[in-house]
Amino acid sequence: MEISGFGTVLLFLVGGIAFLLVTLLVGKILRPSNPTPEKQTTYESGEEPAGTAWGQFNVRFYIIALIFLLFEAELVFLFPWATVFGDENLMKESDGLWGRFSMIETFIFIGILLIGLAYVWAKGMLEWVRPKPKPTDFKSGIPDKAYEKYT
Repeated sequence: MEISGFGTVLLFLVGGIAFLLVTLLVGKILRPSNPTPEKQTTYESGEEPAGTAWGQFNVRFYIIALIFLLFEAELVFLFPWATVFGDENLMKESDGLWGRFSMIETFIFIGILLIGLAYVWAKGMLEWVRPKPKPTDFKSGIPDKAYEKYT
């Protein structure tokens, strides 16, 4: 009897789930169980937990993490460029056309990233201390007394 492609995928799924369940069951049987109040507390990088888990989280951590990921992704795109640019045989065969093309493409890519970095920097998003809000000169058509019941 021959197994189809879907049957093979099904066998891998069933085998993976069975392996996971058997591993968890063996771990539950073998490990010691002696809970203490200290072991039951929330782990916060070795620090004593302060407050509830629903505390405010500064959005600046998220922005810095996104900027970090952006520049990490840049390295993923620069590696193929370096591979093409570093291949001496490819450079000889194309009379340097691939080298010039990859160099121009990379400078465009890095330029776009630098424009994004300059924008984020100009907006003050890289400042760790929150920038002071700038007052606007916008005049609303709604009178100020309409807002009194909401303050």
